[in-house]
Amino acid sequence: MTLFHKKERKQKQKIREAFGKPKTEDFDWNAIGRYSDRNPEKGFQKLSEKTFHDLNLNDLFLYIDRTTSKIGQQFLYNNLWRIPADHSRIEIDEKWIARFEKEEPLRTEVQYILQKLSGNDAYYLCDLFQSSSIKPPKWLTAAYFLSFTNALALILMFFTPSWFFLSLIITIVNGVLHYLNKKNIYVYLYSMPQLFYLNHVVEKLIRIDFLQKEEGLSDASVRFLRQTAKRLNFFRLDELLRGDPFGILWGISELIKIFFILEPIFLFRVLRGIKDREKDLQEAFAFVGRVDQTISVASLRAGLPYYCRPEIIADIKAISFTNITLPLVKDCVSNTLQVDGRSILITGSNMSGKTTFIRTVGINTVMGLTLNTCFAHTFALPRLKIYSAILLNDDLMNDKSFYLEEVQTIGEMIDISGEKIPHLFLLDEIYKGTNTIERVSGGKAVLSWLNRGNNLVFISTHDIELTELLHKEYALYHFSEQVDERNISFDYKIKPGKMKTRNAIKILELNAYPAALIAEARRLAEEMDKKRVRFDV
Repeated sequence: MTLFHKKERKQKQKIREAFGKPKTEDFDWNAIGRYSDRNPEKGFQKLSEKTFHDLNLNDLFLYIDRTTSKIGQQFLYNNLWRIPADHSRIEIDEKWIARFEKEEPLRTEVQYILQKLSGNDAYYLCDLFQSSSIKPPKWLTAAYFLSFTNALALILMFFTPSWFFLSLIITIVNGVLHYLNKKNIYVYLYSMPQLFYLNHVVEKLIRIDFLQKEEGLSDASVRFLRQTAKRLNFFRLDELLRGDPFGILWGISELIKIFFILEPIFLFRVLRGIKDREKDLQEAFAFVGRVDQTISVASLRAGLPYYCRPEIIADIKAISFTNITLPLVKDCVSNTLQVDGRSILITGSNMSGKTTFIRTVGINTVMGLTLNTCFAHTFALPRLKIYSAILLNDDLMNDKSFYLEEVQTIGEMIDISGEKIPHLFLLDEIYKGTNTIERVSGGKAVLSWLNRGNNLVFISTHDIELTELLHKEYALYHFSEQVDERNISFDYKIKPGKMKTRNAIKILELNAYPAALIAEARRLAEEMDKKRVRFDV
């Protein structure tokens, strides 16, 4: 067995061992988001930055990303942001996933091929079709003339030695232009060589019948990559010759490029070809990304205790799930719920699990609609858009208060709530930045408004008054705790009805606050309960 085959065998063994496990490498978020940030496609919905942040989807990505190539990683991240326009593509993806799950040798071979694009430079490949290419210098036309003249002078100097002096002058001019063009070469120093590796990967993948047949990568895209890769061999030669063993050969190569001023001529010819065929390049990028993504989903599912593919239903005011969970939360307790025509209002004590539950519903909704995978035994939902107001903070840099940020976020929900498209609104402790009377009255009005039409709302609150005001519009649920003299424990299970217990003062007591302070707090709470206005609806 040769050294090459030993290395290949070792790499494939590592690939097999990593299947079903999260990555342990560092994540460069700027590079990962490079493709998604500049992708103009919205699909059915591109999630807002607010919702993406509220649901901790970066943390989710850390867990679900099992891709091999940087292209696959960027493609997966892009798709986590975007709910696709329809589910038709998902059926093909599921066929691929099934093949990769069953055929381990095939899966390992494909991942081994994808490793060609696992270097960090591959993050910049998307620049070639997403960014404007640099404009050719004004002297480029003259470069063609100088290259031809120097070639002619090289031939004629054997017959007329005086041509040597003309060639010398032209070579000096060419040298100046050659090094002026280096700054253009550096712009594409990371991205351009990756086209060669992309071509290598595509050539290997299209030999796998079902990938080529079901993806439909066009012959035009394949031909374009082949032609471009051949042209890029000119630039790869420079990389291969760098270093001590080939120093003399590199110097000779550099002199030849200067003599015929080849670098700018080749560079802008390649860039012109890429500009004319951006769609073909993007198609090849998406093909590789999708292959990698489907293996990543297969690996994710293999590492889960259980999962389901969501059922997309026609009922636009219904969601149901059994044993829904969230792998990001250690020892997460599963929950089951059926929503049928009424939004959900959840009360509960501090730390009882309200916010985690709402976030779990949101994350599973996103996973179901984007990657067709839910952390549940069953999950049924309509195709809907999702918006949230969960994590809100004072924006001191922009002089924006907590309350104002919340007002603006919920205002955006109100603006789109009248659309015919179904929406899922996730809210946690509405208007917690203001006083009790206005929080309850404003909250009731907003929640009634958002519940209209084709919308579903999941709201958590400490305000019992809202349960009294909204019990005809919202189904009431709660989380509770068990309290004894020494501690408070939670079962994190959602239960029908509104909260009947409180734990805030008990937590103060368990944390050794003075007994007199605890007694006064309880006395005041009892007095306020007696005086509290009852809302009759």
